[in-house]
Amino acid sequence: MTPKNSEISLEDRITGALVGAAVGDALGGPVEGYSPDQILERHAGRVHGIVGPWNGDAWRTARPIAPYHKGDGHVTDDTLMTHALIRVYDRVRDHLDAYAIADHLVPDLMTNPRWIPELEATAPPLQRIFLAEKWLVTRLHYGHVDPREAGVGNIVNCGAAMYMAPVGLVNAANPQAAYTEALDIAGAHQSSYGREAAGVFAAAVAAAATPGATPDSVVTTCLSLAKDGTRTAIEQVCEVATHHTDFESALLPLRKAIAPYDTVGPDYRAPSLGARRPSRLHTIEELPIALAMLLVAGGDYRRAVLGAVNYGRDCDSIATMAGALSGALGSPVPDDWAKTVSEASRLDLWEPATTLTAVTREIFDRDVTHRRTHEAAFAALGGPRCSD
Repeated sequence: MTPKNSEISLEDRITGALVGAAVGDALGGPVEGYSPDQILERHAGRVHGIVGPWNGDAWRTARPIAPYHKGDGHVTDDTLMTHALIRVYDRVRDHLDAYAIADHLVPDLMTNPRWIPELEATAPPLQRIFLAEKWLVTRLHYGHVDPREAGVGNIVNCGAAMYMAPVGLVNAANPQAAYTEALDIAGAHQSSYGREAAGVFAAAVAAAATPGATPDSVVTTCLSLAKDGTRTAIEQVCEVATHHTDFESALLPLRKAIAPYDTVGPDYRAPSLGARRPSRLHTIEELPIALAMLLVAGGDYRRAVLGAVNYGRDCDSIATMAGALSGALGSPVPDDWAKTVSEASRLDLWEPATTLTAVTREIFDRDVTHRRTHEAAFAALGGPRCSD
C-alpha cells in the first residue's frame, strides 16, 4: 500500500525524486529529438518502458545520435550533472552558490573520470556534457570570470534547470529558499529564462516535497515565484493540461500551447535563428511541459514520465523533471525500471539519495541555529520575540 502523501519521509521523497529523475532521463534518451508521430511510427505505438537505440545496432555511426548509446536504460547528461551537483553538496555540506560551481563542480567535471553509460567508457564527464555545460569550464576555469556572472553569454536552454532537483530537495518544503539558491547557483551557468527555469524547477521540487502537496499546489507555487515568459508559459500550458487526463490526447494541445513561448521552433533539430537567446518573453519548453504532464497524470510517476517521453523533442530532460516532481510527491518509481537503469548505466541510483538526505539534515540543523541566533539578536534590538 502506498503511504499517504503526508506520511512520506524526507528520505523517501529525496530517493523518489532522484531515482525518478534518473529513470525518466533513461526512458527519454532514445527518443529525444523526435516528434510524437515519429515515435509512434518507430515503435509501432507509444513508448511504455525502456527501449533500445533509435537506430538499433547502428547507434555507433548513425547520425545525428552517434557516438552516444542512447537507450537500453542508459542515463544521459541530465543525470550525470545531477549526481555531480550532489557530490558538491557532499563536499561543501552547506547551501551552495555560484562560487561552489567554480570551486567544486567544474574541477569534478574536468578531472574525475567516471563511467559514462552513453559512451560505454570511463571518461571525465566533460567528454559527455553538451556545449552549454562545457561553457562552465570555458568561462570559469579558463576565463576566470566572476562565477556570479559567468552564465551571461551562454546559449539559453534547459542546461541549468535539468540538474537543479538537489537544490529543491535540500530546501524541501521551502520553495522560496530553493528558488533563491538555484538562481545563485545557476548564475554560473545561464542567464535569462534558462536561469529563471532553474530557480522555478528547484522551487517546484521543494513544493512537491512538502507534506500534503499535490500537482495543483506545485503549479500554484511555481506561478507565485516565476517571472516574465516563464510564468506566462506555465500558466497557459498548465491551463490546457487541466482539460486532459491521459497524455495521448494532451500531446498536440500542449505543444500548441508552449509554441508561442518556445524559441527553438517546430523543427527541434534545426532551431530558429532566435533560438536560445535571452528574452523576457520566452521560456524553455521543458519545465512547463513537465509540470503539465504532472497535472495530466494526477501526480502518478509512471503516467507523468511516459507522457513526457512520448512528447518527444527534449524529452529526456522533460522526463527528468517530471520524474523528479512525481517522485518527490511520493509516487513510487517502478522497481523494474529503476533496477534496469541502475544495472545498464552501472550506477547506484540510491547512493546519491542517501548522501543528499544526510547533507540535507545537516544543513537544516545549521539553518535552525542561524535562525535562532538572528532571532535572539533581533529581539535584543527591541524586535519581537518568536513567542510574541
